Amino acid sequence: MKRLTIGLAVLLLALGACARGVSSTPSPAPGNTPEAAMEDSREVIPGVEVLERSGFECLRGKKVGLLTNPSGIDRNLRSTVDILFSAPEVELKVLFAPEHGVRGDVYAGGCLSDTVDEATGLPVRSLYGSTRTPTPEMLKGLDAVVYDIQDVGTRSYTFISSLGLLMRACAEQGVEVVVLDRPNPLGGEKVEGCPVEDGYYSFISQFHIPYVYGLTVGELATLINGEGLNRGEKGNLPHKTCKLTVVPMEGWTRDMTFADTGLPWVLPSPNIPYPQSAQGYPAAGILGELGFVNIGVGYTLPFGCFAAGWIDADALKARLDSYDVPGVSFRTIHYKPTSGADSGKLLHGVQYYFTDYAKAELTMVQFFVLQALYELYPDRNPFARDKISTFDRVCGTDCARVAFEKSFKAQDFRTVWFKDVEAFKDLSKKYYMY
Repeated sequence: MKRLTIGLAVLLLALGACARGVSSTPSPAPGNTPEAAMEDSREVIPGVEVLERSGFECLRGKKVGLLTNPSGIDRNLRSTVDILFSAPEVELKVLFAPEHGVRGDVYAGGCLSDTVDEATGLPVRSLYGSTRTPTPEMLKGLDAVVYDIQDVGTRSYTFISSLGLLMRACAEQGVEVVVLDRPNPLGGEKVEGCPVEDGYYSFISQFHIPYVYGLTVGELATLINGEGLNRGEKGNLPHKTCKLTVVPMEGWTRDMTFADTGLPWVLPSPNIPYPQSAQGYPAAGILGELGFVNIGVGYTLPFGCFAAGWIDADALKARLDSYDVPGVSFRTIHYKPTSGADSGKLLHGVQYYFTDYAKAELTMVQFFVLQALYELYPDRNPFARDKISTFDRVCGTDCARVAFEKSFKAQDFRTVWFKDVEAFKDLSKKYYMY
C-alpha cells in the first residue's frame, strides 16, 4: 500500500507538470513548498476576457477595427475576432493584418494583400507589405482600433512595430487605440541590450528601447506614447500621442514566465511554436542574422541550438562549459534541418538550456557561442560584410559589434550592450501596471 501511495503521488505530480507544459529550455523548477504550490496555481486572465467581463464597456456603441493574429485568443481558444464580431453593441468593421496575416496563413517574409476574412465576411487590410501604416482611408469611420497579439518581449519582433505605426496613424486621425494586454513570455524582469541609436531605426528596431524590454505590450504602448518614442518606422518623425486605453490582465505578476500563467500558447508566428521559442528568440536570433550557423530554424528547435556541418560538437560544448555561463547549460546535438539553406545537411553543435532562468542573460548566450567558435575556428569570420547591416539594425547600433570584433570576447560585447539597462529600468517603472 505504501508503494502504491508513493507511485500515485509521483503520477499526480507528473500529470501536473504536463498540464503546465514542460520547456526544452526550462526556467528553474519551483521549490517543494506550499508557497511554491500556490504560486504554480496562479491563474492569469488575458485582457480580452477582462474586456468581455466588463460588457465591452470601452467599445460599446463604437465602430471598431481589430489588429490581431491567431495568438489573439481567450483561455478557451476563442478568437478575439469572433469574440468582438459577436459582441453586443460593438460594431466590428474591419480587420488589420500584421506579418503572417490575421489567420496566420502567410509564412515568414511573405507579403500580404487586402482580402476578405471568410469566417466573418469582414474586409482585411494588410499592414505588412507596401503599406505598413494604416492610411486615412483605412481608418475612415472608425471610433477605435483594438490590438490583441501575443508579444514575445523582444524589440525586433515586428508586431510591436505595427502597433506603433497604428498608434501614430490613429493619433493623426483622432481614432482611439485599445490594447488588450497579454503576458510578456520572458517575464517582466529581463531587460537587456542597447536602445536604438540614430541611424539604426527600422521596422525591426523602431523604438528607443532595449532589445529585451521587460514590459507587457500594454505597458510598452503606454511608455512609447508617454515618452515621445513613437516617431515612425525610421524614428525621424514628430511624436504623435494617441488616445490610448489598455485593458489589463488579471493575475499576472512580473516574475511570471509564460509557463507560469496557465494560458494556452498559440504560436504568434511560424518560428515561435512554443513559449520557450520566445525565450530562445533573443538568445539566438541576433546571431541568426549572420547566416553563420544554423540556430534551429528549419528544424524542430527554432532558436534553440547552434550548429553547422564544420563544427566539432564535443569541442564546442567543452569550450562553452569552460566559460561557466550563468544559468545556462549545453549539450551536444546532431540534426538535419528539413527546410532552409541547410535542408538535408547533417549539422553538429549544441543545444542550450536555461537551468536557472533568473540568473541567465538571454542575449549573451549567442555571443558566448560566437566567442567559442572564434577560439576554435579563428579562420572563420562570422561578420561577412554583406550580413553586417542587418545584424546592426537588429542590434540597433554598430557599437556593440565593433567592440566585440576587437577581441571576440563576450564580456567586451556585454559592456557596451548593457550600458543603458539600469536607466531604462528606472524609466519604465513608472509605466508598470503589475
